[in-house]
Amino acid sequence: MSDLLSELGKKLAERWLTLLVLPGALFLATLAAAWQLGHTGWYEVGRLLESTDGKAKSLSTSAAGTALLLIVFLLSSAACGVVAQAIGSLLERLWFAADWRQWTPPLRWLAHRRVARRQQRYRLRRDEVGRVVALSHALNDSARQDADAELDVAARRLSEISDEAPRRPTWMGDRMQAVDIRLHRSLGLELAVVWPHLWLHVPESTRSAVTTARTEVSRAAVLGGWGLLYLLVGALWWPGLLVPVVITVTARRRARTATDGYATLVEAAVRLHVGGLARRLGFPHSAGPFPRDLGEDLTAHLRRGEDQR
Repeated sequence: MSDLLSELGKKLAERWLTLLVLPGALFLATLAAAWQLGHTGWYEVGRLLESTDGKAKSLSTSAAGTALLLIVFLLSSAACGVVAQAIGSLLERLWFAADWRQWTPPLRWLAHRRVARRQQRYRLRRDEVGRVVALSHALNDSARQDADAELDVAARRLSEISDEAPRRPTWMGDRMQAVDIRLHRSLGLELAVVWPHLWLHVPESTRSAVTTARTEVSRAAVLGGWGLLYLLVGALWWPGLLVPVVITVTARRRARTATDGYATLVEAAVRLHVGGLARRLGFPHSAGPFPRDLGEDLTAHLRRGEDQR
């Protein structure tokens, strides 16, 4: 037991150091440098090095002072990491926007206007896809190849808005919403009802893949939290504005990629294993396509314990 606790302590300390202290230490060091340089002397790196060297020599004369400063620095770094994670959690909520209709004004009003704009853009690009499809049917075989290439471009432009008609103010929110819409349309399932039960049924390999994908979304959100914190560096030292811009753009791209992978895995897990869940609960289903009426019965049974067989 002592060996287990010791190993667990080592892993916790490693995660604490990696996720909180090291990024926080880099942030505090950058913030201190920005404070020292300021807007007017933004290019005087030599003065920064001289000031840092002088402070290091003054601190080295007192071992107790150095130890105290190190402890305060580590705790402050960890605190910055906690703040970045908290901001990341808020970003996740904004990105997925599952409860945007319950947001307080003016956030709800802004989200409503954004949903309306995204719906309008979706309709325009959907009409563009329809126009290209109609044109390809009217062309001969020699000209249809170019029309197919144009159709691929139009379909990609449509997916940049949403896979289904937008219902949320963000692409990532609609990407997850699209999974629920497709599963309900084709299998008669409600993802929010079925998923908790299915999660306990799927094999460990599936849970591991889905968990890894979900973790990547959270990591991208925390990276976005650091990007917002680095705005403080730009406020003190204007060249530092480049840092939050790069971090935020990177976080957004990672979040979109991770969300797409997560949504794909969730939908795949449902389609592959919902039949096994139905059989385990006593619903008659053999190998093959999952019928929509069975999905509706399974959803009703899991929601209220109703048996509509």
